[in-house]
Amino acid sequence: MVKNYLANQRQGTQSAKTRGEVSGGGKKPWRQKGTGHARQGSTRAPQWTHGGVAFAPKPRSYRYRVNKKVRRLALKSVLSDKVSGGNLIVIDEIKLENIKTKDFRGFLNALKVDGKSLVITRAPDKIVYYSARNLPGVLTCAAMQANVYDITNAKNLIIDRSALEILEKVALGEGKQAAEMLEGAKGVSA
Repeated sequence: MVKNYLANQRQGTQSAKTRGEVSGGGKKPWRQKGTGHARQGSTRAPQWTHGGVAFAPKPRSYRYRVNKKVRRLALKSVLSDKVSGGNLIVIDEIKLENIKTKDFRGFLNALKVDGKSLVITRAPDKIVYYSARNLPGVLTCAAMQANVYDITNAKNLIIDRSALEILEKVALGEGKQAAEMLEGAKGVSA
């Protein structure tokens, strides 16, 4: 899943010219026989300076899909690893009054958290996001946007109790029910 995530993040815009795309080289540099040189058809072949690149990279997509069962298993595995390592911290509710990095730093200090941390909230929370974005090594995301790479990459996983329920549903293959839970919550708050 980590390899899949990183592959899907690649832009795939790398490009170089092959011998057919480099300008010039239309004329045979010397005659075929009698010179003592190896035969050459173009000055833009890969072995020549200013020649094209052999098997040149071209823009392409590196995306591929992983089976749903494998995705769920990876999520279960990484969550159980955080629990067994003692790096999963479940909070009743992550609530901040104002957008203040200092307050969020105090929140992390109260939890005695150091190193890379991933904070997962039930739904996208602007106050939490803006408060945490200037702290080095601290990432925030909503439960439905959490991925195996970010969870694996973080030393500590700080999660809202309701967000944990959503992640558990996703890991058990009940993603639609998790989305409905989220929609229901939005309807109530509106």
